[in-house]
Amino acid sequence: MKMSELPGIERHVKLSDLGEFAERLSLMTNELREQILAPRPRKNAPVFTIGELSELCGIDRQKINYLATKEGGDLPPGQAHGTGRARIFSLQDVRIWVQQVSDIYQTPLVTGTREHRGRALITANFKGGSCKTTTSMCIAQGLSLRGRKVLVIDLDPQASLSELCGLYAEKDITWEDTVLPFIYDPNIEGGLGSKVQTTYWDGLDVIPAHNYLHDAEFHLPTAQKTNPGFEFWSVLRKGIEPLRAQYDYIILDTAPSLSYMTLNGLMAADSMVMPLVPESLDFISSVSFWSLFAEVANGFVEHEVDKTYDFISVLLSKVDYGTTSSAPVVRSWAQRAYGDWLHTSEIPASSVMSNGALAFSTVFDLSRSDAVTKTLARVKQPLMDYCKWIDDQYVAQWRAGQ
Repeated sequence: MKMSELPGIERHVKLSDLGEFAERLSLMTNELREQILAPRPRKNAPVFTIGELSELCGIDRQKINYLATKEGGDLPPGQAHGTGRARIFSLQDVRIWVQQVSDIYQTPLVTGTREHRGRALITANFKGGSCKTTTSMCIAQGLSLRGRKVLVIDLDPQASLSELCGLYAEKDITWEDTVLPFIYDPNIEGGLGSKVQTTYWDGLDVIPAHNYLHDAEFHLPTAQKTNPGFEFWSVLRKGIEPLRAQYDYIILDTAPSLSYMTLNGLMAADSMVMPLVPESLDFISSVSFWSLFAEVANGFVEHEVDKTYDFISVLLSKVDYGTTSSAPVVRSWAQRAYGDWLHTSEIPASSVMSNGALAFSTVFDLSRSDAVTKTLARVKQPLMDYCKWIDDQYVAQWRAGQ
């Protein structure tokens, strides 16, 4: 048979074929998840060396060894490891040490609730691959390592943040576990707090997402049309208000679009973080985000609906420092465009991050024994610095009684 006579590839696709195709992909995805996350429990928190605990608490190793082994002491002693005086500590141990020993300001509790009003922070970006969801999780984990109690709310139907929290988006979660029932009926028993789940990470809770969250994009405009007095943008804000007494931080992760749920998140948040990969297309996409959001914001202002963000922060992520990288050029654009909004911390591109994403993990999920220590610290330290900067903004307010 001549080459010209070879049968061509049949590329026609009927709508009726897509169901079978989607089912096949779903089975394949479930198999991959089982391979990556097995054996159960799917995710485990990392352990910490005495050196890491020393860094987090700001005290030297000798003092930690003394306090850990002190007879009658009330601090978690950790576990002896290897030879000599080496010890390892669980995440829960570390959080107790930070809360009791470090000089990091800890928020007072009154009858089980916080004395201050917890703060809501949103990550937003239209561009896929911008590290938005990973950044949300890393901020949540980093703040928890400062002794904070954190809630993450997944508003993206893709449910990637839920996956990072160790939940299978379609196996462990139904639409009833998400914010959707509250969107349908804000008077549901228990309010939005009834949807909170604990995670594998001590101090970090989640309200997960499901692909049915897309239904909110039909319900909210329909409710607005049916009832002109309905404030579609304020549903989530009202829902998280009672949760502010239970958490220091509420982190909102949104879909990469200016959807009704994203608008709810933007109007509920006290501050905003935009992760930005220093590539030309990513920068242009960030400009589009602000153009569209400004149009919507102007519409709100015209109807006497206004708000003030405590800060807006642009964080360069996946920064390639190679000689052929476009990062220096795009960084200069970002500096001109965003000025003081552009944070001085930068998150470098790293194989550690890439491999972590493959395993539904972040750099904080890795113990030092899991990766080359210097490589891990190179990514982890700027994230910890950024979390400290966020925390410092609000500690100042909490100390001032705000």
